[in-house]
Amino acid sequence: MGLGRRIRIKTDEEVELIRESSLLVGRTLAEAAALIKPGVTTLQLDTIAEEFIRDNGAEPGFKGYGGFPNTLCASLNEAVVHGIPNDRPLENGDLISLDCGVLKNGFYGDSAYTFEVGEVAPEIQKLLSVTKECLTLAIEQAVTGKRIGDIGAVVQTYAEENGFGVVRELVGHGLGRELHEAPEVPNYGRRGNGPRLVDGMVLAIEPMINLGTREVLTDEDGWTIVTKDKKVSAHFEHDIVVRKGKADILSSFVEIEKVINKTK
Repeated sequence: MGLGRRIRIKTDEEVELIRESSLLVGRTLAEAAALIKPGVTTLQLDTIAEEFIRDNGAEPGFKGYGGFPNTLCASLNEAVVHGIPNDRPLENGDLISLDCGVLKNGFYGDSAYTFEVGEVAPEIQKLLSVTKECLTLAIEQAVTGKRIGDIGAVVQTYAEENGFGVVRELVGHGLGRELHEAPEVPNYGRRGNGPRLVDGMVLAIEPMINLGTREVLTDEDGWTIVTKDKKVSAHFEHDIVVRKGKADILSSFVEIEKVINKTK
């Protein structure tokens, strides 16, 4: 990721600009969510996402980043992250993770949500529920005085208690004028370890949890990270700012879940 060593503390003004970008990501994912059903392709979702971002005066944060070709990372079933949108129609029972970034007013927003396509198996529903709860538990640790290891420890413990694998090769990160800033935010670790969390630190926290083992590998396209055992993976991501007592969540799933609840 090439993270700089210095952790950049954000001013209140900078936090509000990151919030604006982060909320736009949520609205973009909601636009895509409205189209998710069997027969739709991830390339169609990608086109809608890019148009919506540009219509709102922002730029896609991922397109061209490190050479990535698209606006959305669309990771299907055993793909964990960094899936490239394509022409394969979604099928009933698929699991599709959409990760999106925007750049507006010089600051990035970065958020992800994993969607069911039609009816998915009960074990997959449980994976989604546990992964989302991992994110909630992680955010509860993102307060002044705690450490990065406290975040990873709760994610790892809760996921593994439920029999799932925690991806280690990919991590959350700081966020601001750069898409990936220091510090790295692993989804595993030991309490009391790592950099101390201070007020004004902005983090993208993103549990990536596998139905099977934690092992992953890179697909032949050079981008997509897939589970080694080909079992499905889930991914949820919020942007937060560390505060005293309780983190402030800058991104939102509200618009996304309004769409999902209407279509169910």
